[in-house]
Parts: sequence; structure tokens; C-alpha cells
Amino acid sequence: MLPSEMNRPRLFVVVVLVALCANRAGAQLILSGNENKIALTSGAPKVIGTQDPDSITLLNFATFPPSVQHVANVPNSVIGPPSNVAITPDRRLALMADSIKIDSQDPTKWLPESFVHVIDLKADPPKVIGRVGTGLQPSGISIRSDGKLALVANRAEGTITVLSIHGSDVKPTQTLKVCEPPESLSDVAIHPNGRLALASAQKGGFLAVLNIAGGHVTATRQKLSAYGQPYRCVITPDGALGLTAGQGYGNGIDRDAITVIDLNSTPMRTVDYIPIGAVPESIETSPDGKLLAAVAMNGSNLALSDPNRSANGKLVLLMRRGKTFRVVEEHSIGRIPEGVAFTSDGKHLVVQCHPDRELWIFSVKGGRLKDTGQRIKVPGMPSSLRASP
Repeated sequence: MLPSEMNRPRLFVVVVLVALCANRAGAQLILSGNENKIALTSGAPKVIGTQDPDSITLLNFATFPPSVQHVANVPNSVIGPPSNVAITPDRRLALMADSIKIDSQDPTKWLPESFVHVIDLKADPPKVIGRVGTGLQPSGISIRSDGKLALVANRAEGTITVLSIHGSDVKPTQTLKVCEPPESLSDVAIHPNGRLALASAQKGGFLAVLNIAGGHVTATRQKLSAYGQPYRCVITPDGALGLTAGQGYGNGIDRDAITVIDLNSTPMRTVDYIPIGAVPESIETSPDGKLLAAVAMNGSNLALSDPNRSANGKLVLLMRRGKTFRVVEEHSIGRIPEGVAFTSDGKHLVVQCHPDRELWIFSVKGGRLKDTGQRIKVPGMPSSLRASP
């Protein structure tokens, strides 16, 4: 055998390994946080006695149906917006808030926790490799587009924790006061340019504007008006619009609204309110910014005895129209929907249905949704959801 022929098998193995690594690096990942501490079916959050641990579920849409991995013993919570998990742009790490813990003195109550898990997504299966201290009740998380900085909204403290990210090393570098604790700072979204962020004060009824310079964050005095109690907030990929959804009184039948903010105007200002279903829980834009998906409770979170209770939540799809969005279709989904996320190629949409312990998968084509019929069972009540960039 010639020397060149002897080297061929080894070369083939190397090529295969490189191809596998490239496929993993370009994977369409979606991460679901599943908790087993708090039930929502009685009309209000209620601690349930269970020995089942919280978990995460990683979906890889490199194939369809996606591959599925479950990892147990990763504490997380439904108390907070479904954006309490985020994935770095290189898809190597995920950050997940550990928001609450059960009160050891009274197991019917919970107390604020103060950590963010660091999850290694390269490991097979993924694993927690550390945890980072934050303020009280860390909730919404946003990672800057360069992957070097993350912001965490601390709901029970009214502060933002700034995290530096270098490889797998994640450290807190700053704590910034944004509002008073009762105003419930719930979520934060970093602008694509990395120099601006919006933070939702749910009970305060406004979005706070933050400036970012390098690794330092400052709070401006500007507050942006929002409908109801703003919760999840996002910024369109082109950086032109800020979006948040909020509930009003919350009786299960009144229509609530999405708030649209023109970020290119001087000064930035709220320009539209878009009515959708009752009690919106989460919103997310498609990767190209042309679509916006929202999930609403639609009365499905009310107690069985409530006359306004519904058997279904609602998925609403909106399409970009200049400086706003317009509703183009609605779908009935399972009860108490939590997170919603587009895959990074924009071809699929995933919705969490909390009491059913299911992830629903829709296909996206031509600006419309189609239910694929795929239901992925998860080992807990799905409570937070995020796609890889």
C-alpha cells in the first residue's frame, strides 16, 4: 500500500469529525426551562408538593422533528417572564435565572433566589458548569450581540446585574438601580447596536431606557409609556422598534395590547398600541423582523369555577407594517401558554403549554403559521423559552 493510501482512512475520520462539529455549531437550538414547584391552574400561582426536580430541555432543529435532550436538576421558575433564559451568539453557553426557592419555614410560600446558572451547551448532554450571583429574583436576561455582556433584571430588587462573559467564565461586574422594588423590574432587551437597552417595570407601567458604554451600564431618566403592565420586552433585529406586551385588569376577557416604540425618533416615543388577546405572556420577533408572535392566556389561567375560564390559550401572529405590526392570524393552543420562540432560520415556531407539559411546534412559511401536530413532552411544566441567535 502506498503511503498516501495509508493516510486516507485517517483523513476521512477527520473530515467527518469536522463536519459533525460544523453541524453542531450551526444548529438551530431552542432551550426550555421546566419547573415543578408552582402550578397556575387554580387562577393564581400556588406551590405544589412534588419530589420531581426542575429541568431543562434542549431542542436541535438541525433535523425535523428536532432531536430532544432533557437534563434534570436545573432549578428555574414560572414566576417571572419566559425570557429568564438566554443563549450566547456562539451557541456555547446558556444563562438561566434561578428566580425563587421554596420557603423552608413555610413550604406553601416562596422566597426570592439570587443566582443565574451557567449551562455548557457543548457538553453532551448539556450541563450546569457554574452559577453567578445576582440581585434578588433574577428574571429576564438579555445577551449582547458580541456575546461578551449580559444584563439580568432583578425583579424583587429593582436592579440590573451586569455580567461579563469571556469564554465559559461569567462574572458579575456591576449592579445598577433602575426603579423601586415594588415596581417589579421584570425583563430587559439589549439593542442590536449594543449601546442601548430597555427594561420593563411591570407594576410601574413603563420601560426604562439604559445606556451601555463598553462594559458599563447607566440608567437615563427617560421612561417610555406602555399599555397596562409591561412584561416581556424585545427590540426588532433592525433596531427600529421596541415592543412590549402588558395586561390590564386581567379578568380573562378584556383585550390587552402590545406597545410599539419608535427607537429612531428623537426623542424615542411610544407610537402604537395593538390589541390582542387577554393577558399576553410572551412575545418574540422572527429573525428577519418581519413577524411578531405573541401568546396570550385568553382566560385559560383562570380557576375552574370562574365563568370567564377558557379551555385554550391563544397564539397571535402579527406582520410588520412600517413602524408597527398588524394581526394576521390567531390559533387556539393549549392552556396557560408561557414562552414562544422562532428558530434562528425562521422556519419553525415553538410554544410552551404549561399544565400540559408540552411544547407545540408550528411551521412558518410565507408569513403564515401551520400547526405541524408535533407535541414534545417535557419532564415538568414549561416556563421559559429561548432560541439561539
